[in-house]
Parts: sequence; C-alpha cells; structure tokens
Amino acid sequence: MGYRNIFDAHAHYDDAWFDSDRDELLKSLPEKGVCGVVNNAVDLKSAQTVIALAEKYPYMYAAVGFHPENLDDVPDDYLDQIAALTKHEKVVAIGETGLDYHWDTPKPLQKRIFEEQLKLSLELDMPIVVHDREAHGDTFELLRKYRPRALVHCFSGSVELMREAVKLGCYISLGGVVTFKNARHSIEVAAEIPLDRLLLETDAPYMAPVPFRGKRNDSSLITYAAEKIAQLRSISSVQELLDKTDENCATFYRLKKS
Repeated sequence: MGYRNIFDAHAHYDDAWFDSDRDELLKSLPEKGVCGVVNNAVDLKSAQTVIALAEKYPYMYAAVGFHPENLDDVPDDYLDQIAALTKHEKVVAIGETGLDYHWDTPKPLQKRIFEEQLKLSLELDMPIVVHDREAHGDTFELLRKYRPRALVHCFSGSVELMREAVKLGCYISLGGVVTFKNARHSIEVAAEIPLDRLLLETDAPYMAPVPFRGKRNDSSLITYAAEKIAQLRSISSVQELLDKTDENCATFYRLKKS
C-alpha cells in the first residue's frame, strides 16, 4: 500500500503480548510508514517501561498515569511521582486515566484518582489521555468541570456526545472498532467528527481491525481504520487522511515535527 505519516495516538507496547518479538516489531514499524506512537502507561511500573521505549525509538513518545483498572496499590505520593516523570523530554501527556465501570473497581476511588490526574494535567499544562468505558455520565461531568486538553481515546459514545466533547475542546481517537460491522456509534462518529479533532489509534495490542479481529494489533494496521474512515467521509485519498491525523497528533501532543 505504501502509506506514510501513520501516527498511532494510543498504544501499549509494554504489554506482555509483545514480549516475544517487541524489538523486532518496533524496529520494523518505520519501514511500514509509522512516523509516531504514543505509548500509554497504566501505573508507575509501566510508566518506566514506556519511557524506556521512547528513549530507545526516536518515533515513540510516552504518557504517564494511572488507569482505572490499576488502582490496587496507588502510593500516597503518586501525583508527585507522575509529575516528576513528566519532566522527561519524551513524556507528552498524563495518561492513561479515566473511568471504567465495566469492572468492579470502586467507583469513588476511580473518580478520585481521575479527578486528581485531571487537576495535575491543568497544573502542568499537559494534555491528558482519557479512558471512558461504560462511564459516559461521570466522565463528561468531570470533563465539563475541568475542561482539560483531553483526548478521549477509543471513543465509544454517540454522535451527540462527540459533539459535546468537541465543544469542550476535546480530541477523539478512533481505531479498529470502526471496521466492526456492529460498531454503529463509532461508525457514525467517524463520519461526522470535525476532521481537525480526529486522531487515529490502535490501543495495541488490543482492538485489531477486521480482518485481524481477535489477533494482536500493531500500529501498521491503522491503515485499515483509515481506509474505512476515508470511505465513510468520501475522502478519495487515504493518505490525505493519514497526513491530517498525523498533523492533529502533533497539535494535540504539542510535538515539534521535523
């Protein structure tokens, strides 16, 4: 296909699914047109790993924070530790944080940790990467309250919620889900979101697009989502869409593109 300027706005290359061939895969991605990846931590341990990967691979960046599924052992000084990690030149955001009501992590704990990281993102003037699963009401209540520079990743809400997110100044990232036949909300959002607020992501190793659904995802497979979104929006050039979402990633994450 020969695509270029593929920027993966959200991935997890520290995941164990990559343990067998991580370096081999990451070395190969630029040859496949991948120009950027933001690896997201889920806790302090993974934060160290995503920073190390960002140091090793020039096209990689890191986000550091606590995911709502990883709140069992949050240290009292976790905000100070996150703030210290953000001083690294390859750390571009707080995240991944947010709310996930699919699992049984206590909701008050999730909301407190998310709110504290929202406040931190404002104090540090940094973007924040937001996870919202089955928690639209509480997630958007906090986004309305703080109005951070936010990316709602793997967006699963309605077109109406997307419109509110855009009014709040948020960006939205979409990935392989738009290729799923039953993903009505994601498909409708992909067709209607203002193009300057759209980012592309994998959430690798998860959410692989059709025809790889259920298999390991990686950043080179973003092209399948890009092709579907271009089709939905009647954009004749998939490369044009990839160029625009690469530009949007640079804007959202405040990257200095060479």
